[in-house]
Amino acid sequence: MLKLFTAFLKINIQMTLAYRAETLTHILLNLMWLGWELLSLSIIFGNTATLGGWGPGQLIALLGVFRLVNTLMAALIWPNTEKFNSSIRDGSWDYALLQPVNSLFLVSFSRMVIWRVWDLVLAAILTIVGLSMSGGGTTLLNLLGFLALAVSGMLIIYSLWIVLIALTFWFTKFDNNVTILQALLDAGRYPATVYPLWLRLIVTFVVPIAVATTVPLQALRGDLNGLQVLLYLVIGAASFFFASRIWKAGIRKYSGASS
Repeated sequence: MLKLFTAFLKINIQMTLAYRAETLTHILLNLMWLGWELLSLSIIFGNTATLGGWGPGQLIALLGVFRLVNTLMAALIWPNTEKFNSSIRDGSWDYALLQPVNSLFLVSFSRMVIWRVWDLVLAAILTIVGLSMSGGGTTLLNLLGFLALAVSGMLIIYSLWIVLIALTFWFTKFDNNVTILQALLDAGRYPATVYPLWLRLIVTFVVPIAVATTVPLQALRGDLNGLQVLLYLVIGAASFFFASRIWKAGIRKYSGASS
């Protein structure tokens, strides 16, 4: 698996270097979007001191965590989904199933948007600056909790993607899976506390977007105890377990190009 991942990485890096001007354009556009997001926060806090109990520094830190999770989607999920959807329709998915490697691994990592590494740098800067603005210190234990929950949050988003693309095995023309996931993910742009209780429960436990964005930052701020951190880690693991079962059921449903 590691050798294959390394090979995919090298190929995608070569593709990125072949279009340097396009890569630079994407980075500049990304900076423009970041400026727009910060302007939106400035407008919001020009009219209120807090949003759901969160101050401007905390919202900037949350934006950093959101962009961290969103990078996974933009770097892996978007480019691979289009390829997967078309392969189901034209039958080329048969070749992936014949390979001596896990099919989910192939559909997840064959295409990578390498320049999105820049997003990781911006996400880290936003998180650090936001925490500094809010005046909240952190401990090593809180930092470890944040890292663990950030990985768990990415696993949750990844699991949601697995379920959505697996539906293509049953509904061949299901091309809106990325749009649906992006709409769900946008709910994590703001803290879960801004939503009414019923919606807060949905984005935390039913479609656990908040666990991918708000919760890691809460751990970094020291707002969670050990039992809560463990609970959210279990949610992440359970999400992937459930998604992998759906994926395997979809593989069994797939009949191939010859049928």
